[in-house]
Amino acid sequence: MNVEAHLTELDVPSDRAIDFLDARELPPPEPLQRTMNRLAELDDAHVFVQLNDRVPQFLFPKLDEQGIAYQTVETDEGVVTAIWRPASE
Repeated sequence: MNVEAHLTELDVPSDRAIDFLDARELPPPEPLQRTMNRLAELDDAHVFVQLNDRVPQFLFPKLDEQGIAYQTVETDEGVVTAIWRPASE
């Protein structure tokens, strides 16, 4: 899967490295748990990208609580969610 191609559809920082998780084959709640574990170490130099077979609806409130930016796009291959820490002012 060409993750970068899907990120061009979103307003995602393009100057950051990509950390990718393909969660399509993981049973619940593994996608959420693995994503939250990876986000605990997410810095301003990376965009975390999760590919899932469904919209990660339980993830969004957790991201909102932490002030983490995200955008999602549905593709033929699954749901791509890009997650990043907003740049420090």
